Amino acid sequence: MSGAKLEVEIVALTNSISGSHSYAVVIGEVNGLRRIPIIIGHAEAQAIAVSLENVKNSRPLTHDMMKSLMDTFEIELREIVIYQLKEGIFFSKLICDSATGTKEIDSRTSDALALATRFNAPIYTYESILREASYVDKNKEAENVGDYQASAPAKKKSEVAPADDIASMSPEQLQEILNEAIENEDYIRAAEIRDELNKRS
Repeated sequence: MSGAKLEVEIVALTNSISGSHSYAVVIGEVNGLRRIPIIIGHAEAQAIAVSLENVKNSRPLTHDMMKSLMDTFEIELREIVIYQLKEGIFFSKLICDSATGTKEIDSRTSDALALATRFNAPIYTYESILREASYVDKNKEAENVGDYQASAPAKKKSEVAPADDIASMSPEQLQEILNEAIENEDYIRAAEIRDELNKRS
């Protein structure tokens, strides 16, 4: 992977204001303004949310059980690395330490993030991925995990075009719609438009 490895953190977790059942976890570079929305499912969004909000369940969720299992066998999650972006899909790995040495374990990014919140493990990605997949949040100062927002409300109703119309739009039109989606905190829509722009570059 080209470029330096940079630390990122979870800065928001939001549902789509377009009414779908998808969620986006937004990661941002530490002490920076670049943001990457990553589309995840409801179960994964819940797993991340309950950990960030320190909600205690009567029975452990899957990621809670995984942490207990790793703690029992003295396996430490040292860090997670989002190491590849291919066709809109982010690939991640867990870097784990144990008595047998350091191991790298392939993981879905949503699962890796859910575990990172439970272990307070740092999250890293590469400069090349930030260049390709991020947008710059010009309206906010750099956030930190303490500024986490669940299901951030939209500032206004999004009026961006349907997905079928994106392919026929000019780059200038797409950029305008991308800016509107970011302003409305519709990170799922922003990711779709960003991917379309990347395909043309």
